[in-house]
Amino acid sequence: MAVLSSLALATACALLMQNKPEPYTLGKDSQVQEGVPLGTVQKFEHTSKVFAGTRRNGWLYLPAEAEKAGPLCVMIFQDGEWYQQKNGDYRVPVVLDNLMHQKKIPPMAAVFINPGVFEDKGGDGKPRSNRSFEYDTLSPQYAEFLEKEILPLAAEKAAESKAKLRTDSAGRGICGISSGGICAFTAAWQRPDLFSKVLSHVGSFTNIRGGDVYPGLIRKTAKKPIRVFLQAGANDLDNQHGHWPLANQQMAAALRFAKYDYRFEMGVGGHNGKHGGAILPESLVWLWRETPAAATAN
Repeated sequence: MAVLSSLALATACALLMQNKPEPYTLGKDSQVQEGVPLGTVQKFEHTSKVFAGTRRNGWLYLPAEAEKAGPLCVMIFQDGEWYQQKNGDYRVPVVLDNLMHQKKIPPMAAVFINPGVFEDKGGDGKPRSNRSFEYDTLSPQYAEFLEKEILPLAAEKAAESKAKLRTDSAGRGICGISSGGICAFTAAWQRPDLFSKVLSHVGSFTNIRGGDVYPGLIRKTAKKPIRVFLQAGANDLDNQHGHWPLANQQMAAALRFAKYDYRFEMGVGGHNGKHGGAILPESLVWLWRETPAAATAN
C-alpha cells in the first residue's frame, strides 16, 4: 500500500474535519502553574522614524528576578498584542515563565510589538494600518526598524528594572503569525547578525508582496546561520495570493535542500493560532536548545 506524504495525510484529515473543531488544546506549560515565579509585562508606545508617520503599541516581558539572571536572551513577537495575552492562543508570558522555571530555555525577555498605524483615518474611520507594508515587504527596512528603534528601546526599559539584554545574534529570536511569520523570516534572512532563530506560525510565504520567491532564494543562496521552525495547517488559506499549505511545504523543502537546521510541523488546522499555540512550548524548547553563553551584553 502506498504511503501518503505528510502533506497529503494532513490534507485528507483536514477535509474530514471541515466544520468541526480543530483538535488542539493548550497543555500544562501554557497554563499558570502553582509555585512558578511570574514575570512582568510592561506596555509602551512608540512613534517610528524608520516607518515615518506611524505609531504603535508594544509590551516588554521580563522574567521574575530578571536583574539576577545575567544578560537575557531576547525574542521579538510581531502582532505582539495577540502573543502577549495571557488568555489567548499563545500566552507567551505564561509559557516563558513555565519553561524558564523548568530550565528548558535560557533566561529570556520578550518584546511584543504591534504593526504601525497612521494617524489619518481609513474608509472605516479607524487609523490606517501599515501592517502589510511592514510585514510582507522583502527588504531590510523592518530589521532596520528593530535594530535602530525597538531593540534599543527594549534595552532601555529593561535597564529601568536593572536587567540586561543580550546583543548577540545567538541570543536573539523572532516570531510571527501569517504576514508576521514571513516578516520574522525576512528580518533574520536580511540580518542574521541580529537574529539567529525564527518561529513562523502559518507564515504567508505567498505572493502578497513577492514572498513566494523565498524557496528559490534559499536554494540558490549560501546557507545563512539561522535556525527555523515552521508551523502550518493543511486547511489554511487558498486565494489569489497563493496556497498557504503548499507555500510552507515549499519553504520546508528548500530549507531541507540547503541543509538548514529547521523543523516543519504541518497540522490539520486553518489560518489561526490554535495549532501554533498548542505546540508553542515544544517549539521554543527546540528553537532555543543548545544556546551558547552570551558573547556581548549591554
